[in-house]
Amino acid sequence: MSQNKVFLLLSVWVIFIFGLSMVFNTSSAEVLDRGLSKSTHYALIKQGLYAVLGLILAVALWFYVHYEQILQLSGFLLFLGTLLLIAVFIPGIGQQVNGSHRWLGIANYSFQPSEFIKYLVPLYYIQVVTTQPVPIPLKSFLKLLLQLSIPIGLILVEPDHGTVAIILSSLMVLFILTKLPWKFWSLSLLCLSALATFIAAQTPYVIERIQAYLHPELNLEGKGHQSYQSKIAVGSGGMWGKGLGESLQKLDYLPEARSDYIAAIFGEEFGFIGMLFLILLFMLIAYLGYTIAAKSQNLRSFYTISILTYLICIQAFLNLGVVSGLLPSKGANLPFFSQGGSSLLANFLAVCIIIGNTKYTSCPPKKY
Repeated sequence: MSQNKVFLLLSVWVIFIFGLSMVFNTSSAEVLDRGLSKSTHYALIKQGLYAVLGLILAVALWFYVHYEQILQLSGFLLFLGTLLLIAVFIPGIGQQVNGSHRWLGIANYSFQPSEFIKYLVPLYYIQVVTTQPVPIPLKSFLKLLLQLSIPIGLILVEPDHGTVAIILSSLMVLFILTKLPWKFWSLSLLCLSALATFIAAQTPYVIERIQAYLHPELNLEGKGHQSYQSKIAVGSGGMWGKGLGESLQKLDYLPEARSDYIAAIFGEEFGFIGMLFLILLFMLIAYLGYTIAAKSQNLRSFYTISILTYLICIQAFLNLGVVSGLLPSKGANLPFFSQGGSSLLANFLAVCIIIGNTKYTSCPPKKY
């Protein structure tokens, strides 16, 4: 394994270990503070089981599946993922949490199909575009957009606007990387943006989130509560933080702190230096990922590694932006750090594809 891949893998595991400690830190405090009957280790064990499952799948993928096979299967996998997106709306199968239909219930565990769809959509785009004439005919491109609009539309209806925004941004990156004629995608982007804006304007909770982002202090008992408390948590950490386990905001001041806002608790306990260290780790992942992509043996490999790296890093950027108050809440997890089994599995598999069996070459990527 090359040095870049080793450092990438180490960076991911350092983030995961810190995240695992913070998941236990926040969830155990929640159990004790609320006097819940469950074990203080329940979230730690659950996240650990997801990590073990992710590791098993990643190792199997690493040794037995080539990225080319994944690209060739991406259409079938996307079809299965679309069926699962439909299943989340079926009573008794899907779970509704806070008005959103995003999860499938399996015993005491949940599964979020959209976490995998956000990777499958760009992979299927790569598979189709790189097997078409260059440039891709307009008819073929419109057919591809129609196919991709089905899972994206289902995620939009759940609703999960943050995931839709991430998927659309990844497609924009691929439009540029694959040198798609701007006349093709600029019109499509304009139509999608207009549709998304119209739907968002008709959705009360989206308007509430925007208002909470601009003026969180005006709705401290509603949508503005989390963002306001997050700023308090991060700001109170100062330069060096209060110390591990010393957070006050995790004591039910910041709801669901172990998921979307877990970085706020980390900032409170480890301060500016800790947050800087966390940001540098994600920057290192971005640098190493794109370095590996630049040494890919062909354009399909280059596109695959580039977009997987982008998806990991854009999620980190959005999450940390929300936690710091720079961006409105989007519901994006912090990769490898936040509690969330589906997200952890999807991100582990993405890293495995990046560092797996793509070969290096001293030559620039060949045209496909």
